[in-house]
Amino acid sequence: MPTPATQPRCPWPGDDPLYVCYHDEEWGVPVRTDKKWFEFIILEGVQAGLSWITVLRKRENYRKALDNFDWNKIALYDDSKLEELLQNPGIVRNRLKVKASVTNAKAFIKVREEFGTFNKYIWAFVDGKPIQNRRTSMKEIPPVTELAEKISKDMKKRGFTFVGPTIIYAHMQATGMVNDHLTTCFRHKEVQ
Repeated sequence: MPTPATQPRCPWPGDDPLYVCYHDEEWGVPVRTDKKWFEFIILEGVQAGLSWITVLRKRENYRKALDNFDWNKIALYDDSKLEELLQNPGIVRNRLKVKASVTNAKAFIKVREEFGTFNKYIWAFVDGKPIQNRRTSMKEIPPVTELAEKISKDMKKRGFTFVGPTIIYAHMQATGMVNDHLTTCFRHKEVQ
């Protein structure tokens, strides 16, 4: 049995320990709690134009700065709180992205009011089951799919921002709505 360090995995995390840990323990695992869904919505939006490893390195800072991703608290942030966040060197200090956290918290609350949970809303797009892809190389993984475009359009209609189709497809991969671990990766079978 190979050790975790020698098991074949997707090439994208390289040898960065944080990235490898994220790949091996979290990426592609189906998310079923609203708390984790909201965290990923915030972080995926922050990632726009940046590398995911940059966001991962700031993740704990985001937890502290954004009240542990409590959407009810974030929805109430006022201009002074937004200015405070823009001075925080531990997060990405982009005004639009900081403001999006408040906008998305409000949209998240509305979805929960309509569907009971965000989890129920988002999993309905895939009938509650992850899409199982069987890709053998990174070149086969598209940056966007028709389903990601559909989800993006619906989320925008509901008031979310920073939810373009490319961000949504990355979101689907990260949260296990789609299994895009390569078939050669030890995690492909594990997250099925």
